Amino acid sequence: MNMLSAPAFSLAEEVPVALVFNGISHAVMMATPLHLEDFALGFALSESLIDQASQMYGVEVIEHTQGVELQIEIAAQCEARLKERKRSMAGRTGCGLCGTDSLSQIQLTLSQAPVVQVEVQAMQLAHAGLRALQPLKLQTGATHAAAWADLHGSIQLVREDVGRHNALDKLIGAMQKTAVQPDQGFICITSRASFEMVQKTIQSGAGALTAVSAPTQLAVDMAQTHNLLLAGLVRGDSFTAYSFPERFTHTATTEQRETETHGHP
Repeated sequence: MNMLSAPAFSLAEEVPVALVFNGISHAVMMATPLHLEDFALGFALSESLIDQASQMYGVEVIEHTQGVELQIEIAAQCEARLKERKRSMAGRTGCGLCGTDSLSQIQLTLSQAPVVQVEVQAMQLAHAGLRALQPLKLQTGATHAAAWADLHGSIQLVREDVGRHNALDKLIGAMQKTAVQPDQGFICITSRASFEMVQKTIQSGAGALTAVSAPTQLAVDMAQTHNLLLAGLVRGDSFTAYSFPERFTHTATTEQRETETHGHP
């Protein structure tokens, strides 16, 4: 009798993570139980529950047999938003709308993203180097990553999770805690660019989102409306610019610079 060989990868952890703000249960997400303080902060910011990191006073991580509870303390003036954006989510690994109470909660009121230019070579460099910086992906083959790279394409921060939204929330929290300047780089993701990923990127203060897979039409519309530079299908030497293609620049070679300097054809 033929027997299946043992799996080549370890299995990724996926547990219920309950987010409780000021004693009010807000959401339960299926997530990888790592970097949970970053997750709490990034979720609160990207969901517009708070406006700035200083409005979150603390996070207590409480482990239960059936999952993890994050007891999050935020400024009292932000509590009203909890009632406005009350959700009872079963999870978000595949669907960004699970448990949303009404269609009015789907899109937040967003400011304009900062105007940035991204060099194509820097974007490709960042994506090429991202896989080696994903230990969970290498171990399990089952996680997504979100990274922040500077304008030279050097990745400064990476966060992983079984859910693409969670990975981005963790990254946003880490960006706030390390005080990076979001407009001095760009965000890379290993998933498709859904409208919610675009929305979270805008909320983070970053001006560009680059994705391995393609975006949705709603994501492109949102990026164009809110000034976000959006690239998809970033693979090897190819990519597709879905908004503001003129802001993707190419570094001139030495020969090109000499030609431009001396005015040769």
